[in-house]
Amino acid sequence: MSTRFDLSPLYRSMIGVDRMADIFEAALRSNVDNSYPPFDVEKTGDNSYRVTLAAAGFAPDELDVTAQPNLLVISGKKANHEPARDFLYRGVATRAFERRFELADHVIVQSASHADGLLTIELARQIPEALKPRRIEIGRSPQQRLDAPENARVAA
Repeated sequence: MSTRFDLSPLYRSMIGVDRMADIFEAALRSNVDNSYPPFDVEKTGDNSYRVTLAAAGFAPDELDVTAQPNLLVISGKKANHEPARDFLYRGVATRAFERRFELADHVIVQSASHADGLLTIELARQIPEALKPRRIEIGRSPQQRLDAPENARVAA
């Protein structure tokens, strides 16, 4: 089943939404099995997030976390130096994977840690000072200063 959204009304009133439209289309057309490895995304504060990925069977040196502009890529590849074993049943998946997360503007990766089979990545939105709202002081125009009542008293 394919669902296609018509985002053309946005193009009439907004500049730069083509990136957002591309993200929507990429998410909708993804036919890849998105269930491996399982993961959680949680909001831990007003501007902070955490991605926790189940990486059972992977050592920290078999995992790779790459931060690119607006993209977080997590991949894992099992080393081939494991001794031959005769499994009767193999339920712990250790196949190679690559998981991509689109990041909003100004979201950066702060840290990554691996413990108890879980890879945890801390993210934060850091808005540059130039983009933060700032209060503008309203001053008096030069003409208003000359016409002020205190100036009239001094002249009298």
